[in-house]
Amino acid sequence: MSGPKWTIPPGAVAKVSIVDSTMRLSGLPTAMMFANPVEGFEHFEDCPTWCLLKAVFDLGAPTDFGTYAPVYNKMMDESGLRDGFRVEKDVSQILQENGVAPAEVGSIIWSHQHLDHIGNPNTFPKSTEIVVGQGFTKAYCPGYPANPDSPVCEAYFADRTLREINFEPGPTANLQIGGFRAHDFFGDGSFYLLDTPGHTSGHLSALARTTSGGGSEGKEDTFIMMGGDLCHHGGELRPSSHMPLPDPLTKDHYPVPASLLPMCPGAALFGKLNTSRGRRATDEVFVDPADFNEDPAATVRTIREAQIPDAMDNVFFVFAHDATLQGVIDVFPKPANDWKRRGWAEKVHWRFLKDFAPAAAKFAEAA
Repeated sequence: MSGPKWTIPPGAVAKVSIVDSTMRLSGLPTAMMFANPVEGFEHFEDCPTWCLLKAVFDLGAPTDFGTYAPVYNKMMDESGLRDGFRVEKDVSQILQENGVAPAEVGSIIWSHQHLDHIGNPNTFPKSTEIVVGQGFTKAYCPGYPANPDSPVCEAYFADRTLREINFEPGPTANLQIGGFRAHDFFGDGSFYLLDTPGHTSGHLSALARTTSGGGSEGKEDTFIMMGGDLCHHGGELRPSSHMPLPDPLTKDHYPVPASLLPMCPGAALFGKLNTSRGRRATDEVFVDPADFNEDPAATVRTIREAQIPDAMDNVFFVFAHDATLQGVIDVFPKPANDWKRRGWAEKVHWRFLKDFAPAAAKFAEAA
């Protein structure tokens, strides 16, 4: 098969579901997230947070913001974002309503410590450990109140195991998948944690094996990669040299806003939008991550490396706030293992272009 490939060791298949955490955030300025926002796309609306169920990867936001450390409540008040947060249910409640008792969850894996990912771990029993990336404890522990400025609470970890993944080379940590250091979480090749630095200290992504080709000729294993916040919008990830802008580009690739019908911005217009902003027309991302990331240079390196699995035809790349998945994928309790057969990746890869369509359409008006 054509296109880039990762060499991934053989292993077991994980039973995977994508959990809609029910968190929605509206009104977040795109200028906070992008160094070069696109005209006409000024705010994120109804931005979700997706979680991955093998072990639970991320918890979204809690229903009770009183469980946050004060630094987060202060941030929400000062930024004006509090009114834009809507959270219907804690992830533990979603699991329980669908036949999974919180006590059955052995591990909560935080991609990172931001308020829309940590949820409320105390809705799970103390037998459920919290797993974090390398550098987390040095950066954020002790938690509040021992450290008044910490974004995490000591109460999250009280009488509970806090386990930090060690990616340094050694007897139990010497695995590389693509350009990322990796950790075989269950020891059977079904679920890997990936060291994806930049957004925060210890930021993690996950890679779950969803089907096995069984060594058959022409049949590959398939995977879902949960990117966490290594990017926040498809325009930070695509297009790339591995996945150029398709031509022709039609409404089959992305939903065209009614205000632009019957005219549909195609590849040429989106290419002109890119070149007008000093970028290559068909193989360079539309927007760059803003400096709010803890290590902006590492964030860019991580995104560039993630463009490889994003373009692989046997990997479905899901970042935590990808609004384009809504209405396309099945969510928990339904499984996500058959994503490739159902064409989910092809259906969502270019849907983010709807956010840039008003800006691209102006090049047709000027012609």
